Amino acid sequence: MAKTILIVDDSTSIRQVVGMTLKNAGYEVIEGVDGVDALTKLDGRKIHLIISDVNMPNMDGLTFLKQVKQMPAYKFTPVIMLTTEAGDNKKSEGQSAGAKAWVVKPFQPAQMLNAVSKLILP
Repeated sequence: MAKTILIVDDSTSIRQVVGMTLKNAGYEVIEGVDGVDALTKLDGRKIHLIISDVNMPNMDGLTFLKQVKQMPAYKFTPVIMLTTEAGDNKKSEGQSAGAKAWVVKPFQPAQMLNAVSKLILP
């Protein structure tokens, strides 16, 4: 059975590129346009991994991440932050909020899949 990954990014093109990369690797993909929208997708279904942008309107990625970690069903779901933010401050903020990996845009599809395969539970 395919593993399901939630992609959260306000950029349609990023969601398409990440989505295609993951679908080609055999994953199922759900998309959220920002943190608020993504929270509505966390409706009890099994999500194996979340890939989230940091800078988004309505609710940024770090706020979204903190909210996800409050949800019993998704508390242990690994989260990869995919962002243009390369600064150490943001990274450590992300780590303390519970992010498992930090991938900086523009990213290489192989680099993304490598991070995904390390984090996704069999």
